[in-house]
Amino acid sequence: MNGCGRAFVAVLRRDLVIGFRHRSELGNPVVFNIIVALLFIFALGNDPVILGRLAAAIIWVCAVLASTLSLERLFTPDYEDGTLEQLLLSAQPLPLLVAAKILAHWLLCGLPLVVAALLLGVLLYLPQPGYPPLLLTLLLGTPVFSLLGALLAALTVGLRGSGVLLALLILPLYIPVLIFAVAAVSDAVHGLSIAGQIYFLASLFVLALTLLPFATAATLRLRLG
Repeated sequence: MNGCGRAFVAVLRRDLVIGFRHRSELGNPVVFNIIVALLFIFALGNDPVILGRLAAAIIWVCAVLASTLSLERLFTPDYEDGTLEQLLLSAQPLPLLVAAKILAHWLLCGLPLVVAALLLGVLLYLPQPGYPPLLLTLLLGTPVFSLLGALLAALTVGLRGSGVLLALLILPLYIPVLIFAVAAVSDAVHGLSIAGQIYFLASLFVLALTLLPFATAATLRLRLG
């Protein structure tokens, strides 16, 4: 493995180790996700027909809200202890190191939301044909959340009250993913083709993966340079 590969793995391992050391914070998005879904159940009643019709929308709204909880901690701890400056001064490409941090964030926060969504599908009486597209759209959409969130987290790093500002900035950007993901699950339940929605989400994921690590790295240099 070359120097870039070792640097990527080192940053990824470091963030994963730190994340598992703070297990209480690690579980917050999942717990929040489940609580919000239960609030929907209490508000709408336990009617399987109503909940099944709204299940995809409820699960995705919960995922959108829960994904914003951990974004502030993507760069703030490293900013406060000086690690972020060390990354900027590293001989390795900053976009590569940023990509490692984003991957660690998704593994710690996004992937558990995908697993929790399957449980919520059972609680919300999601029809059986909706599970494969739900899983697929979450696997495509939640990484986009982490990539977009990293860009906005870099933009607001070091600002007082950045958590609220970050949520206000990032939630509107999640809307296209939310619309197409829910439409895909709904169409699958009704036996319609979901190719268009999946192609859109896949294109958005590839575009975000290609551009946003570079944009996030440039934003960090502007903020801390």
